[in-house]
Formats: sequence, structure tokens, C-alpha cells
Amino acid sequence: MDTAIAPGGILHGMATITRVRAIRTRADGTWVIVKIETNQPGLYGIGSASDHYRAGVVVAAINEVLAPKLVGRDTADIEDIWQSTLTSGYWRQDSVMGTVIAGADMALWDILGKEAGLPVYRLLGGRCRAAVPVYAHAAGNTIEELIADVQHYIDDGWVYIRCQLGAYGGGGFLEPASPGEGGRPRASALRAPFDTTKRGAFDDEAYLQNVPEMFGALRQHFGYGPKFTHDVHEHLRPHQAVALAQALEPHRLFFVEDILPPEHVAYYRHIKQVCTTPQAMGELFINSAEYLPLIQERLIDYMRIRVSKAGGITPARKIANLCEFYGVHTAWQEGGDNDPVNQLAAYHLDLASWNFGIQEENHFTDGELAVFPGHAVTERGYMYGNEAPGLGVDIDETAAANLFDATRAAQPRFMAEDRRADGSLVRP
Repeated sequence: MDTAIAPGGILHGMATITRVRAIRTRADGTWVIVKIETNQPGLYGIGSASDHYRAGVVVAAINEVLAPKLVGRDTADIEDIWQSTLTSGYWRQDSVMGTVIAGADMALWDILGKEAGLPVYRLLGGRCRAAVPVYAHAAGNTIEELIADVQHYIDDGWVYIRCQLGAYGGGGFLEPASPGEGGRPRASALRAPFDTTKRGAFDDEAYLQNVPEMFGALRQHFGYGPKFTHDVHEHLRPHQAVALAQALEPHRLFFVEDILPPEHVAYYRHIKQVCTTPQAMGELFINSAEYLPLIQERLIDYMRIRVSKAGGITPARKIANLCEFYGVHTAWQEGGDNDPVNQLAAYHLDLASWNFGIQEENHFTDGELAVFPGHAVTERGYMYGNEAPGLGVDIDETAAANLFDATRAAQPRFMAEDRRADGSLVRP
């Protein structure tokens, strides 16, 4: 029998899913929010199903696969909904459906919190810390520019700072060169996309030399007070990754991120044999078979799966619990392409996980934040949510529609292609 929400937020009865919708927003259309509506007046939940490269495919999957599967289900059956949706297409653990399931899972936890009148972190066991520390993104095309950017964050009170020479792979790019010069193929062999003469080419040896020198300069200037990280973004060949981890050991990084691609994680065994440089890994993981050996063998120190790519709060809390038993900390992946809903889902997990390590910062425009009332706030290196029931964030659908640019969203998006001097792809 349908009932209303009683004073205090407790629902005396059972809420049933009546509608599942995909709301696409951000100017480029890469943010996809799942909204689950129920038969209880005013009771709904939202979750993140954003995908920077395949947002249109995610929207189609929500409408054509997720909605028919969920309508009519009880919102309280979160675990069974997650499990049955995972196997509903027989093949499983792909990035698109994992993201779709995550959006529904977050929305159901949002609803559960609203029913209970509690923020999600309290449903997960309560807080383990006063606030969530996050790390900043500092970069520069030169050491001098990088030092200035790091100083900016330190002056603002930040302690954890990621340091990059240029963008991903920065520090390892050779200058453009004429055909047949600078190690480039002759002109007759050059065709798009293999032509690296007009843009930089990535070189493992240059990276292996420049990044340790970068941290040497940073430590000389700032000492060992700041906690530095670095993102390799899977640009190195495996043996070079091992050598880099060893070369970085004297600089005492908080962690080095994604030094290996998922296909070569076995090389973490070699890294652990030669150095103690902390390793963070997981941005590209979507399948438990990828990360279980790394946790169980204690080959990494920080697990960095994105909550929406892990499948939502339900599997992410299990991953966090498993990591705790093996001395591994969480560092849920965020970044510039993520949305404020996924950011808060990670925040609730961070508060409730004793073995939380760090969370990545996000940068949003005022217009983007206006779409999500109740969004998190980051001040001087700490993230703060609110005490509202559920995830604590809502979506203004009018503002979401106004922000969305259909022309930009219709343009295909692909991961950037960094290449070595001979034109071969650097595969992150």
C-alpha cells in the first residue's frame, strides 16, 4: 500500500520505481544524470552516469535497457537491482553498462537516504573524519612555471598537490621536427595520423630523465612539507615504468598515479621489489578481475577507480572494505570531465571509509554548479558536503537544459592520441 513520507523523513511503506530518465547536461553534453522517480509524492533520486566520450550511447542504454528493467521495482532492493541489472545482458563488466548501473545505484542510495532522513554517509556507517582532503592539479610548461603554480596552491592552504610538466605525458615530449630529422620518418612515409613532425612526439627516455629532475627541483625549492603526486597516465613502456618508480623514490611522493596500463599490471610486482614509491592505480578499471590481484598481493597503495565506472556506491563500498583488509587506501578518481553528483557520491564513501586516502579535485564553472543545488564545496584543500538527506545534491532541470548545447553534444569525442616519434600510438 502506498504511503507518504512521515515527519522526520521516514517512509512508512514501500516506494516503487515509476520512471527512469536520462538528463543530459553540460555545454558539451558529456554529463548524464539518471533520475529515478517513485510512486511516493516528491520522492526521487539522482545519480551520475556521465561518460566523456560516449554520452549518447549511455543515454540510449538508460532509455532502452535500464528503464524497462527498473520500472516496478522496489527502491529498497538496491543490492538485488545492482546484481540483476549487471547480468541482465548476459555479458557484463563493460564501461557503458557499468556507468548506467552506477547512475541507478547512486539514485537508489539517494532515495534511501531521503526515506531515512539521513545523509548517505551515515547509512554507510557514519563519518571517520571531519572533512575530505583533496589534491590540487599544478602544471607548467617549465619548472619555473610549475613552481609558481605549486606556490599558488600552497599559499591557499593546500597540502596535496599533483605536479605535471605540461599535460599528461608532459616532460616526455620531444619538439616538432622536420621529416627525416630529429628521429622522424622521411616525408614520403608520413600520413595522418602518424605524422609527428608538426607536433610533439612522446619519448620514454626523455620522460624518465625529466620527471625525476622535476621533483628534484620541487623538493629543493619546497622541501618535504608538501605531499606531491604525479600522473604518468600509462604513457610508459613497462620496464621504463619500473625504472621511473625507482628513480622517484628519493623524492618521497605521496603517490605516483597510473604508471602502468591495465594490460601490464603484473609489472607492479617488479616495482614493489625495487622501491617503496607508493602506487595509485585504477582509473581505467571496470572489472574486479583487474584490481583484485593488485589488492590481494598488496601491489598498489591507493585504489583509484571512478565510482561511476566501478558501478556505483554498492560495489565501491565493497572495494573500500576489501582494500582495508590489505592496507590499501581509496583515492576515487575524479578529474575535469566528472560531474558534481559523482563527486558527492565519492565524498560520502570518503567520510565513511577509515582507509580513505585522498580525493582528486574538480573544477566547475558557476553555471555548471547552478545546475546542482547542494553541490560540494572545496576550500583550502578540503571538500565539504552538507547534511541534507541522501546525496545532498539536486538537479535543476531548467538550468540543465539551458546549459546543454545540442550542437556541441552532437560532435564525436575521442581520447587524445599521443604518439612516439615513429608515429606509433601511446596507449593509455
